[in-house]
Order: sequence, then structure tokens, then C-alpha cells
Amino acid sequence: MPNNAETGYRGLLQVNVVNIQNNFPIQNARITISYKGDPQSPVEQVVTNSSGQTEQVALSAPPLELSLEPGDVQPYSEYNLRVEAEGFDPLVVSGTEILADSTAIQPVSMTPVGEVPPPEDPVVIPDHTLYGNYPPKIAEPEIKPVAESGEIVLSRVVVPQTVVVHDGAPTDRTAKDYYVPYRDYIKNVASSEIYSTWPRATITANVLAMMSFTLNRVYTEWYRNQGYDFTITSSTAFDHKWIYGRNIFESISLVVDEIFDNYLSRPGVRQPILTQYCDGRQVQCPNWMTQWGSCDLGQRGYSPIEILRYFYGDSIYVNTAEQISGIPASWPGYDLTVGSSGPKVQQMQEQLDTIATVYSAIPRVNPDGIYGERTADAVREFQSIFGLPQTGVVNFATWYKISHIYVGITRIAELV
Repeated sequence: MPNNAETGYRGLLQVNVVNIQNNFPIQNARITISYKGDPQSPVEQVVTNSSGQTEQVALSAPPLELSLEPGDVQPYSEYNLRVEAEGFDPLVVSGTEILADSTAIQPVSMTPVGEVPPPEDPVVIPDHTLYGNYPPKIAEPEIKPVAESGEIVLSRVVVPQTVVVHDGAPTDRTAKDYYVPYRDYIKNVASSEIYSTWPRATITANVLAMMSFTLNRVYTEWYRNQGYDFTITSSTAFDHKWIYGRNIFESISLVVDEIFDNYLSRPGVRQPILTQYCDGRQVQCPNWMTQWGSCDLGQRGYSPIEILRYFYGDSIYVNTAEQISGIPASWPGYDLTVGSSGPKVQQMQEQLDTIATVYSAIPRVNPDGIYGERTADAVREFQSIFGLPQTGVVNFATWYKISHIYVGITRIAELV
């Protein structure tokens, strides 16, 4: 990868390092950053704090406009990371993508010395789907038949705690299966298939299409009904591109956290719509959304639902799942802030205080059911660590992020 310093464009990178066995943060991990094309020449070296996170590092990137218009020039720079921590096997990540004016978050899961080998070493991030060559989606009906007995088994739309991702084509028996938290899966797919520099309305429209497609696979048990034991594949011919260990982008992560219980519906249809799409440059797809077309509409001021209706028709609308799986308690339906009190505040405080025993930068709180300034301070620090606006208020996104991290570090939920 050539040095793009002369462009003057920069993107930010933060590396988050955890123990693969328990999701606990790893302090004092050393990350050496180099250009993918010149891995022996470090450009930056950083160390993780008590939350397992590095400071945000500014790295050179190609010009911003390359990611806003379709073209043949790679719009992101690629970096290699070598991660070392005492008591853990070193790990290399190759191909972390940096876009101009965008914040990349690179997760790293390290394996203790002497334990089973990591799932992938090195972690290799291939070309972004908008730049590389991937097989186009094989067209399917957007609504699955429900007449046959047993084909549809769920009676309502449920956001799963995890999806089982088959990392290859459905018939590839050699491909690994990964258990991935639903929100992490959507963030990974969106970071693999659209650019974080796009308008927020465009990102939102694409995320809604990805979630609706995924929830259709969950609702119809599409692959299980064909005799497979996974939820979805990583093949673009059948589903979405998912990449083990890839970096995600902050602008995409924020959107997913805010709307992860939504999907797309049509009147009189219970199942989420299988919203298929293509890039619109290498592949054309009449009656589906094109990703570059959605970028153009977003730049022209279209809202997310206007973008979706432009491609899928006026009858499409945003719906909300009836249930979110794998959480200790559901969001109360209103923001919790200083002055709030009651059982929901206490539930949140109990989870936050448990998280604070692992993430020591978060102040400990007394789970007394009263939302005081100390609770607000703890919430702000939690939001800072986990990439949410630092408001000190527990809204929908913060409530479920607390639940997500709590479940992850207490291992209270089964993976299947």
C-alpha cells in the first residue's frame, strides 16, 4: 500500500483488545501499525488502556471523494497490525481499512498462551465488496412461501441474540461456522458492503435492508429447513459478506445500535422482507436497491424511508421486532436520567456495576434504584468506552449496549 500522506487526508483508528475466552479487556497490549504493503516499517505504535483500548490514531488515507463516487481507484488505505500482550499469543491483523474523515474500530480477540489456537491467525481482511470482485446475489423471491406445513416455524419476529454464520457457500462443508452476536454481525456486514463516509440516511437505509434480509433468514429458518445447522452464510451469492475479525466503522456502529430492532415490512405480510440489493456499478439489479444509487439519493437529501421506497416501492415500511432475545430486561420505553428511579434504574445499575468490575475506568455504582450524578458519571464513562454519545442518559441504544456487554462478560446466555 503506497504512502498516502501527500493527500493530506486522514482517518482515525482505535484498536479494542479482549481475551477471546471471556471478552475481558486486555491492558497494556502493544499494537504495531504498518502499511499492508510494507509490514516491516512501523508507522505507529500504541498501547491499550484499562479498557483494552488504544487512543485514536490518525492514519493517512486516500481522498474522501473516492469513496463518494463509483470508480476504479481504491478509496481506503490498508494497514497491518501486530498485537502483543503478556500471557497471550501474538496476533497479526492484515488489511484494516482506513477511510478519510472516518473512525475505524479494529476488534482483536487474543488467545491465552497454551490454549487452543485462535480461529484465524493471521486475521486477513479481504477487499471491500464495493472495490473487490465478489459473486452477485442469486435472486430469490422477497417473500417466502408459507403454505407448506412446518416451513415457517416462528410466529413472531424476534431479534436473535446470535446468528450462526457459515463462512462460505451453503454446500461448502469445510467452511467454519461462527457464533456472532446479531448487532456485531450487522455492523460487520455493513462495514464490508458500504462506506462509512456515506450520508447517514444512506447508511440507515442500507442497514435496514441488511437487518430485514437477516431477520427473514432467521424467521423462515431458511437454511435449517434445508438440513443445515447455520443461520446465514458469508457468501455474497446467497447472503451478505461477513468477514471474521474485520474492522467496523463508528458511523455505522452508531446507526446499528440505534435501530437494531427494526426491519422492513409490507402490508399483510408477517415475515421481514428479504430486501436484496446490488452495488449498481459492477452489477445492476432492477427492482432492488443499488448501493451507489442509495449514496446518490442520500447526498440529494432523501430520508432513509424515501431511499428505500425509491427502490422497493411505496408499500415498504419500517417495523419493529416484537422481542429481543438474550437480554436480562427490556428497555423501559423511555430514557433514564438523573432523577429517574425504580426497578428499571436498579436493573441497569446492577448490570453497569458488574461491568465496572471488569472495565475499571467506569465508577462503581450502588444499585439503589435512584439515578443520581454518580450513576450519570458511570453511564458517561461507559458510553465513552463503547462508542456512544456521552450524554449520561440511558436511551434505547445505551440500555441495550449495557445489556450486550453485561451478557458478554458474565456469560449468562447460551451461544445457541
